[in-house]
Amino acid sequence: MPRGSLQGPDLEPMPMRLPRVLLSADLQAGAELGLSPHAQGHLVRVLRLRAGASLLVFDGCGREALAELVDPASGRIRIVELRPAIPPAPLSIVLVQALARGEKMDLILQKATELGVARILPVHTERSEVKLDEDRAGRRLAHWQGVLAGACEQCGRADLPQLDLPQSLGQALVSADLPASRWYLDPEADTRPAEAVAGLEGPTPSLLLAIGPEGGFGDRDRIALRAAGCRGLRLGPRVLRTETAGLAALAVFGALAGDLG
Repeated sequence: MPRGSLQGPDLEPMPMRLPRVLLSADLQAGAELGLSPHAQGHLVRVLRLRAGASLLVFDGCGREALAELVDPASGRIRIVELRPAIPPAPLSIVLVQALARGEKMDLILQKATELGVARILPVHTERSEVKLDEDRAGRRLAHWQGVLAGACEQCGRADLPQLDLPQSLGQALVSADLPASRWYLDPEADTRPAEAVAGLEGPTPSLLLAIGPEGGFGDRDRIALRAAGCRGLRLGPRVLRTETAGLAALAVFGALAGDLG
């Protein structure tokens, strides 16, 4: 066997993983639908799929289907059959994330999606270094939605997280439909994640988790957090960067809820 080869004479070839793309449409068996220009370009120009090739499509709302590429030139596909999709995470988490610079924010959004977060609220805080006006916020939101879609395509998730427009921390905390269980990471707090999860009830328990910027939440932030019913939560003995803290907490909560491990 050649050096570096992982396939011996008695091993079956590894099956090719089907490409997977977001298609915001009503997925019904037999229906012919058009891919977005971005998805078509990736499948045809990058992956070089030909007519008759199989792929997976998902609608971002929890439905997934096996499809066939009918016409590469136009991006037309035919839905072959619906497939069982990965269910949403058993613990619904709303992540209130202080804005981070460039690739750090992309990383947070990408990995939070992979870890099953339900909703993300990007916020300006007292110590935030990133400030977005209305025009820039709209452009960043469109970019971030692409990041979320790509993360879903990669990880097998069929439901897109809800992504809100960037806003102030105070505005975010009065948004509609926020969970009653509300927490913010604080290295000086006494409560641990297991205690926060222990009191949750209902068929789909949920909680809100707020993550500060580099340097942590300021005094005005903490006043706003406490006024909104948020309590401090300690993740561990070390102070984590903003791009690490939320992801580590999501992983811990996922493990506690039985979604990981």
